[in-house]
Amino acid sequence: MKRRDFLGLCGLGLPLAAGSARFLRRVRAENKRPNVVFLLADDQRFDTIHALGNAEIATPNLDQLCEQGTAFTRAHIMGGSLPAVCVPSRAMLLTGRNLFSLKHNGDVIPEEHRTMPEAFRAAGYRTCGIGKWHNGRAAYARSFSEGAHIHFGGMGDHFHLATHDFDPSGAYPEEAKRLRDGHSSEFLSDAAIDFLRTPHGEQPFFLYLAYLAPHDPRLAPESYLRQYDPERIALPDNFLPEHPFDNGELRIRDELLAPFPRTPEAIRRHIADYYAMITHLDAQIGRVLAALEESGLAGNTIVVFGGDNGLAVGQHGLMGKQNLYECSVRVPLLMRGPGVPSGVRRDTFCYLSDVFPTLSALANVPVPDSVESRSMLPALQDSKRRHRDHVFYAYRDVQRGVCDGRWKLIEYSVNGQRTTQLFDLQSDPQEKSDLSGHAEQQITLARLRVLLGRSQADLRDPASQSFRTPGNAQST
Repeated sequence: MKRRDFLGLCGLGLPLAAGSARFLRRVRAENKRPNVVFLLADDQRFDTIHALGNAEIATPNLDQLCEQGTAFTRAHIMGGSLPAVCVPSRAMLLTGRNLFSLKHNGDVIPEEHRTMPEAFRAAGYRTCGIGKWHNGRAAYARSFSEGAHIHFGGMGDHFHLATHDFDPSGAYPEEAKRLRDGHSSEFLSDAAIDFLRTPHGEQPFFLYLAYLAPHDPRLAPESYLRQYDPERIALPDNFLPEHPFDNGELRIRDELLAPFPRTPEAIRRHIADYYAMITHLDAQIGRVLAALEESGLAGNTIVVFGGDNGLAVGQHGLMGKQNLYECSVRVPLLMRGPGVPSGVRRDTFCYLSDVFPTLSALANVPVPDSVESRSMLPALQDSKRRHRDHVFYAYRDVQRGVCDGRWKLIEYSVNGQRTTQLFDLQSDPQEKSDLSGHAEQQITLARLRVLLGRSQADLRDPASQSFRTPGNAQST
């Protein structure tokens, strides 16, 4: 698919807002490009930040980022092409490409797909990669001029994690891994703090700090676990003992973390441990941000916090992220720094992959031709601008979805069986009431099916044929 086609998908390209243009002119005039600190959480759901409405969780440092910057409250991933959703999600973030134009599901990023840190490195930035990298050793080596505690994999015991030291040759043999002491969120943050305390001179830097928390195993220091009593944790409004039908992925590893049927006690325990990990992660992020302030560079540094995907943790009878419900496809996305409005919320649709061209615009870094996503800068600067008018979702070849802001359609094709769900997110944000069988919603259903088919065609979805017979769909 051509880049201009993707730019037009889910919204129209818009000219820069006046404030954005003024900022870019000032950057070019001063020739002083901002630094970037990119903080990426693993499996952190969009609704796990206190300042954005979750009264049960403590996230003082992420709350401060919300106060000092901009929160995109309807940020999404496009989905996943394999159960390890973080692989394609991170590949989309790093390359700005859509789900179906990745190579090898994103497990390997080929040379022709330039990564975000690679583009910044080519533009003269000092680039440092710390933590999880699930997208191939060669792509990591191209992207970073330095790094520490590199974990080439998906998950691990947070207190017994094996990582690589930075290898200038880019080889990273398996035998070079070694176990690290302490919790992963702590020693990864230590490495980032060391980097920030190193003199940088006039060269700008791009720091990519990819945590493994709050991915399971849900292990947090005891003091953080004690902050959350499972008996005081509220069950999700959309809690179910089991998912009502086969979604094509009911017995994947993530789903086996809790017994069937789900019990309130087990789900409360999982949520308590999940929140403890996020609060512990928030404290480590606070340490990194404090070091940035101490360096004297915070005023000229763009800080981004995001998540690679969400997690059900008991919602809809599910535990994992192998679904298209809001809990799994929506992610947190916060930005702070020069050119970013402070203390505001933006509810326009965006993809996590849109961050690449957005940061490039803010830093005056050329966007590689391989990037298909588009900059959020107009919507970032102007609350009246809409970045995308709808979003598309996919999971493997069994689930497809689309949302226009209010209405959300999910279609399933599992072993020849078609199932349809239609939700009114305005009145039912927890996606509890399927309206696909209601006579008064058939026009809406038909319209969203057309939108879904158009999105699949634009994105060259290889599974389009499996979802082209809505007349045979069965409503739940």
